[in-house]
Order: sequence, then C-alpha cells, then structure tokens
Amino acid sequence: MLHAFKKNWDIQQNWHLLFPVIGLLGLAYSSFKLALVLTKAYPITATIILAVILFIVLLKIILFIFKKLENKWVITHRWEIIRIFIVFAITGSSSMYIGKPIIKAIGITKENLNPVIYWVLFIIIGIVFYQILLVSFGWLFGQFKFFWEFEKKMLRRFGLGRFLN
Repeated sequence: MLHAFKKNWDIQQNWHLLFPVIGLLGLAYSSFKLALVLTKAYPITATIILAVILFIVLLKIILFIFKKLENKWVITHRWEIIRIFIVFAITGSSSMYIGKPIIKAIGITKENLNPVIYWVLFIIIGIVFYQILLVSFGWLFGQFKFFWEFEKKMLRRFGLGRFLN
C-alpha cells in the first residue's frame, strides 16, 4: 500500500512522505475544529462523527483541486502540490497574526475608527504582509521559484507589474 502511495505521489525519498503526513494531520485538525464549532451543544461522539465526515469530504475536494492544479502549475513532482498548499495555509494565518499587532501599534482600533475603515485597513495590511510572507515561507519550504513566479503574477494583477522590471 505504501509503495502504491509513493508511486501515485511521485515520492522518491522517504523524507518526501513528511508533506502528505503534515497535510493529512492539518486536515484532520481542521476538520475536528470545524466539527467542534458546529456541534457545541452535542456530545463528543457527534463531534467525532462529524469530524470524520468533514475529513472525508474535504479530502475528496482537495484531491479534486490537486488534479486541476497539477496541469496548471509547473511542478516537478506531485507531492510538491501538498508542500505548496502548506505554504499557502501557513502564510494566510501568519499574515493576519502579524497584521493585528502592527495595526494596533499604529494606533488604529475599532473604537477610534469607523469599523468599515478599520477592516479595510486591516485587510490591506494583511495583504502586504501576505506578499512578503508568501515568498519567505516558499523559500523555507524549498519552493521559492514557484512562489516568486506566483507573486509576480499576483502583483501584475494588482497593477504593480511595472515595479518588477
């Protein structure tokens, strides 16, 4: 079974198995946390059953997305898609965690500013740090080239392509 898994995901070395394991653990954790939110008033068995159902459904959705992106993204091995998704997950969470203290340090709070303006500024600051962190985490996970190309494409869509030359 492990041999078939390795062949299916293009895994040549055993350390490559780290990324599918991290991906599955992250999916299991996310499924459980989501089930916990949805079943607050129910017994833990209901939470566990829902978590398993969510895990299976989300896994099928993710594998479908992988098939679509495998042809679109330029990657060497299939397992690298998992590594790329892990970078996206870490970057998205980290940019918001970094944005909160920065916006607070600037002196912007919900109390001293219109809530709509506050959230717009919070999202803008999050996007700025997202761009920086995406390339940084991409480099840490050995996917710098992929994320640098991805970043350049994103900046062009924001109308900032002229700064790349």
